[in-house]
Amino acid sequence: MSQNIRLSIPGMKCNGCVSAIEKALSDDIGVTSATVELETKTASIETDTELPVLLAALKNAGFEATEMAADHRDASA
Repeated sequence: MSQNIRLSIPGMKCNGCVSAIEKALSDDIGVTSATVELETKTASIETDTELPVLLAALKNAGFEATEMAADHRDASA
């Protein structure tokens, strides 16, 4: 079953990081779509993959990530 997961990725610093994260979250691991935002250091992911698999893929790419609560709102919004 497809789910939407939002991750905080504080180590993201540049567009190269965005590209690396997008590559790590490829459809090879069951990700249907991923939107990575440098400004907010977040990724919104639609996937059939379990969270630990996503976190491991990001860790392998050099990034630590944590799941954000579904009702999390950006403080600047």
